[in-house]
Amino acid sequence: MAYYRQVGEVPPKRHTQHRRPDGGLYYEELMGEEGFSSDSSLLYHRNLPSALVDSTIWELPDLETEPNHPLRPRHLKLHELFSGQEWQRHDVVTGRRLVLGNADVRISYAVAGAASPLYRNGIGDECVYVESGAGVVETVFGALPFRQGDYVILPRSTTHRWLPQGDEPVRAYCIEANSHITPPRRYLSKFGQLLEHSPYCERDLRGPAEPLLGAGTDVEVLVKHRGSRGIVGTRFVYPEHPFDVVGWDGCLYPYTFNVAEFEPITGRVHQPPPVHQVFEGQNFVICNFVPRKVDYHPLSIPVPYYHSNVDSDEVMFYCGGDYEARKGSGIGQGSISLHPGGHSHGPQPGAYERSIGVEFFDELAVMVDTFRPLELGEGGRAAEDPGYAWTWAGRGPQG
Repeated sequence: MAYYRQVGEVPPKRHTQHRRPDGGLYYEELMGEEGFSSDSSLLYHRNLPSALVDSTIWELPDLETEPNHPLRPRHLKLHELFSGQEWQRHDVVTGRRLVLGNADVRISYAVAGAASPLYRNGIGDECVYVESGAGVVETVFGALPFRQGDYVILPRSTTHRWLPQGDEPVRAYCIEANSHITPPRRYLSKFGQLLEHSPYCERDLRGPAEPLLGAGTDVEVLVKHRGSRGIVGTRFVYPEHPFDVVGWDGCLYPYTFNVAEFEPITGRVHQPPPVHQVFEGQNFVICNFVPRKVDYHPLSIPVPYYHSNVDSDEVMFYCGGDYEARKGSGIGQGSISLHPGGHSHGPQPGAYERSIGVEFFDELAVMVDTFRPLELGEGGRAAEDPGYAWTWAGRGPQG
């Protein structure tokens, strides 16, 4: 996101002396993407950011996946993954359960009430959609308050922790990339400004407002990174708290964007999913379907036409309102539908006809389309509704 921001004090000229009140030096760190060829920020630390006193193995939860085979559409009920009050002891980082994944992106779900450990994803950016709840994400760049409906964008290798607040659990839909996550390129000028036809602009993005300084010694940070056989974890121990940045500036930093700030693009006839796009990563896109006026041609059919997007798997996370095209399928709040490439899909029986004459859809959903097949994680397998694939026909293989 090439949108410049400065927080705290920085020297007038980069790569020059920045001194403490006692005359000592702050330590400058460049955090940048694509080998000094893309967005970056300069952070000024009280302590050496590279100093470590220990490094041990962090055993990750089950990240194994199984192919969607035999091929079929799936309905996954994510709210069934966490029962009772167990959320009070879970956190947004270590409490994630893997639902779907491939070589480009992993989708997990967490229901949490506890503070997370300090955490850093060294594999790719994270986009976490807050289905419900509120709190603060503390980061090396500063604090980010979050609330229901927020996308929380965390650049690769940003040290951070999640702190839920209030009596309601934080329900977090976690999209972890093996790449960077950015606004769609077609919304950006050649210099990175969001253009007039974009459904949101820089005023809608909220970054850290002031430095956040932590205290403590021998501080642990959990790091997720690449290994020779996949994703592995390491527990670093730093001699001083890594939240020691007194100032930073640049175009790379975490931020939040609330789905209510997304301005839907509508038309006389049904608009295809790219008009709903909000972010993109390598080999996947993120879209949101928000409450909106729908098609106003006198002969329009407002629900989606049946489609076989031959290059993509489509994942819809239903997180609010009443999704017209899925009535009668059992899908509700907290559901995921997975419609894989190679299978034509569309509205449930009767929805096509019922939508005629409807002027407004009160629905809220987050969609991820991938360009490689998605496989099922342990959370996806545990949450599956086995009858969903047969709801269009009204009977299953035993009928």
